This record gives sequence, structure tokens and C-alpha cells, in this order.
Amino acid sequence: MASAPQGVLDLPKPLQLPLNASDLSKINTHLSSLSPQEILQWGTEYLPNLYQTTAFGLTGLVAIDMLSKITKSPPPLIFLDTLYHFPETYELVEEVKERYGLPVHVFKPEGCESVQDFERIHGDRYWETNEADYDFSVKVEPARRAYEQFNVQSVITGRRASQGGARASLQPLEVDVTGLLKLNPLFAWNFALVEWYIKENNVPRNKLLDQGYRSVGDWHSTSKVEEGQDERAGRWAGKEKTECGLHEDYFKMKAQAKAKAATPESATSLAVNA
Repeated sequence: MASAPQGVLDLPKPLQLPLNASDLSKINTHLSSLSPQEILQWGTEYLPNLYQTTAFGLTGLVAIDMLSKITKSPPPLIFLDTLYHFPETYELVEEVKERYGLPVHVFKPEGCESVQDFERIHGDRYWETNEADYDFSVKVEPARRAYEQFNVQSVITGRRASQGGARASLQPLEVDVTGLLKLNPLFAWNFALVEWYIKENNVPRNKLLDQGYRSVGDWHSTSKVEEGQDERAGRWAGKEKTECGLHEDYFKMKAQAKAKAATPESATSLAVNA
């Protein structure tokens, strides 16, 4: 493992929160020169109350496999079930649970166990009628509920700089507006390296990847990718959107959702769908 600059070695295990900007900068300077496995090893030693939030995309699966070889007690998994995942994604969740023997904590939209429950509350095709609040309802709020329930202070993500958009300037470690630490162990890998690792290590993968998909989310916002297109071109195709809300400003999204819930139109919609 690459040697750490003076200062990183002086940090406590686990890190004491909140993390100041100076320490964050030192840590990122150190982590930037390490392999994904070394970053994950560092994370298991330094990050407090560490979990992995995953939608079982390729990068997340690589991290799961690497962790299984690094430690006998990998961070537990949090899966945000939007209720609109492909059947192949749900099959993959079960395959990963069987392969690695990991606990998977599933969180769904508040008050919902099924698509019918969700549409009774929000109406049909809510991702079209209110895309921002849809993201908050199916991803952001369930994530915060999970973090509060398990006192999560740090999470492992599957984001990479090569995915572009808001991720282009990604660092190994980030602190979001809530103070949550986000470790991005494969931040410097491209899609080819991720695919190579998956094949070399026989890691379970989504069957849709053999059908022209490269990044898989909800069925209504995921499409196949043409040869030569960016790997995330099939997510929210035709829109400027590049993130689902999980890595955006939580407090801003919460305020928008609260404002939406207070509108007369929202109250009428709830009454109609009750």
C-alpha cells in the first residue's frame, strides 16, 4: 500500500465527525494514489458506522466482491427499492445475498409495500407529473430513514468520475450537506476496468447487461445504449438530468417536497387517489 502523508496517519480510527475541510483534503490526497481495494481497506478502518448503499449496479457489485475478500465482516448493504426496478434487478439482489451471505436492508417509499400503494398516494406515472418529488419519495427519503434507523455516518457508493455529468469531478471521499461521509472507491476507474473485474472474478451481474443496457435503474427511466454512447446515456435519455436525487442537496429536496405536499393541487390529488 502506498505510504500515507504525515497527517493522515495521525487521524483517529474511526474518524471523528464532523470532518473539517483540511483533513478531508489530506485524506483525498492520500486516497487518490491508492487502488480501489486499498481505498476500501482504508474505509473499513477509518470510516464510522459504515454501510454500502447500492442499487446493484456494476460498480457497486465490484465493491461488494472486493470487500468480501478484504474483510470477514463487510459493511451491511442498503437497497432502496423504488418499487419500479426491473424483475432482473430483484433477481440479482437474491443472487448477491446467496453468493456473499450479506444482510441486505431494504427500504421502500414511506407507507408503501407495492406499486399499487405508491400510485394510490401519488397517482399514476408520478415520475412524469413531478419528477423531483418522485426522486425524493423513492430514493432520498427512504435513504435518510435508513441512515437514521441504523445511525449510518458513512456510506460506500458506486459512483465514478468517468460516468460524467455531476460525477466528473468526483473525489475518493466526500461529505454531503447532512455531514454524511461518502466513499467512492472506484472513482478513478472507467467502464472497461469495471467490466474486466466483473468477468475476471465471476461477479454476479444484471442479466439486462447482456441485452444492450449498461446502467440500470427504474424500468421507466432506463433504456438500451447504442454502440459508442456513454454508459449512462440510457438513464433519463433525452433529459439533462444525470442524478436521481440521492447525491443532491437533501435539505433543498426536502423543502421542495414539503412545499409540494402543502399545495392545494397536491391535497386534491391525495383526495382523488384515496
